[in-house]
Amino acid sequence: MAAPQIATEVITHEPWEFNSRRSVVYSRKAMVAATQPLAVQAGLGILARGGNAADAAVAVAACMNVTEPTSTGIGGDCFCLYYDAKTKAVKGLNGSGRAPVGLTLELVKNKGIKDVIPPTHPFAVTVPGAAAGWIDTIDLFGSGKLTMSDILEPAISLADNGFPVSDVAAHLWSTSEKKLKTASPNGGELLLNGKAPREGDLMRLPELAETFRQLATVGKSGFYSGRIAESLVEAVQAAGGVLTLEDLEQHTSTPTDPISIDYQGVTVHEHPPNGQGIVALLALGIIDALERKGRIKNLSHLRHNSAEYLHIVIEALRMGFADGQFHVADPDVTSVPVEGLLRKEYLEERSLIFDPTKAAVDVKHGSPKHSSDTVYFSVVDEEGNACSFINSLYYSCGTGIVGKGTGVALQSRGCGFSLDPASANVVAPGKRPYHTIIPAMVTMPGTQELLYCYGVMGGFMQPQGHVQVLLNLLHHKMSPQSALDARRICIAPENGFVFIEEGIDDDVVEQLKHMGHNVKVLSGRERAMFGRGQIIERRLNKMWAGGSDPRGDGCAAPLI
Repeated sequence: MAAPQIATEVITHEPWEFNSRRSVVYSRKAMVAATQPLAVQAGLGILARGGNAADAAVAVAACMNVTEPTSTGIGGDCFCLYYDAKTKAVKGLNGSGRAPVGLTLELVKNKGIKDVIPPTHPFAVTVPGAAAGWIDTIDLFGSGKLTMSDILEPAISLADNGFPVSDVAAHLWSTSEKKLKTASPNGGELLLNGKAPREGDLMRLPELAETFRQLATVGKSGFYSGRIAESLVEAVQAAGGVLTLEDLEQHTSTPTDPISIDYQGVTVHEHPPNGQGIVALLALGIIDALERKGRIKNLSHLRHNSAEYLHIVIEALRMGFADGQFHVADPDVTSVPVEGLLRKEYLEERSLIFDPTKAAVDVKHGSPKHSSDTVYFSVVDEEGNACSFINSLYYSCGTGIVGKGTGVALQSRGCGFSLDPASANVVAPGKRPYHTIIPAMVTMPGTQELLYCYGVMGGFMQPQGHVQVLLNLLHHKMSPQSALDARRICIAPENGFVFIEEGIDDDVVEQLKHMGHNVKVLSGRERAMFGRGQIIERRLNKMWAGGSDPRGDGCAAPLI
């Protein structure tokens, strides 16, 4: 009898549809939620070995670098919020890098760059902060039971031995293939036989595995000096950039305290500037002011994703972005009026701009007085600690510049700088740019008990995702999974364009257009615009309840 024929071609199904459902995942011990199942398993393995939420988060970050290197990696930046169950305190870490000392506004302008630094330009390379951020996360918040070698072991194994490429990751890789081939002579280290791997292909990243070994055994100096640092600098300078060994050697992370606002009986925590978490808090504060002053109904009494409901959300976000993009900058270089922006009086003043009948598409920033391409994942442990962690290269594969023999693609965070000399966020040597990546947490006022460890990734979508899924949870009593499943909107802060996810009623789209919103409906792979999120909730019975975004490859999974 002839041997059966085995299919070797992977068949992908278009259009990209949500034709299955996910249930809420429960655990009485611990949980990991991320966009790559292999990374989730690595995090659970660290928890099973006695590691805590911070240990597991770094293991997940490294494995995400391997399994989805177009979105994230050690050549980018990271931020985290950590909830300590014993002290009931939320602390943060800013793992973002700074502009090279040689990067000045004059230099950028002299190269003919007028509006923003292009994402593939070597001037977009800022010092990668993730390597130091991972180590500092372990030093500040880790259990002390595991070494860095233990924590990076799963990622090293995946990179060395290979892993099957998942659906969304394969698509993201395919869109980055040209950049990796043209931006750097070393881009092939992130390709398979010169091409982007397809779904189901076995992919190995041996150069990246060796970089992780150096970081694990030598520490920060294994990345920020020596062979790896020299290779990164050589690649950037060969492309015309100004990154130096001194820039790398002088990098440090920054421990932080989160910023927060009370909304609907909970406290919402975001990472402070230079991140854009304040945009989410501003939008929530404006919605709260509108409700308190009786100018809108409580959102609990409005139909979810109705035109009236979405108009409120859109307008609040527009006002939040107007202030965020004017004021957010590196707080070590310029003063950011965080307390003034979040004062109730100021939020009430800003809410007066709101018109319930029409869009305000050209919102100007306010002036408060001083009153004094990305992955997100969530990890909780058996002690009740939680780590809300986000890591990114910004654009897909960052700049596309890869250090020879490192497997490291360097980020394009320099695109986040303004080239307006009057801007608080103007590019300057040694300065951190406006940053889009933001982790979030929610606690109960008074008791400070953890309620949600969550986030939504995706450029300027992130504060918008934070607001929308939180409204789903609080006003519409959705489960973590349902809150992520629900259709979303995304406004483009630079021009007010409103993207609507397919599945929101056609009559709602027409009503929003009638109100003056410039609307476009996105479907299929375009739905990536709406981000990918993770939520882990702490229930009153001490159970964990988790959800993972259907727009990604991942899952939420419990520790047995």
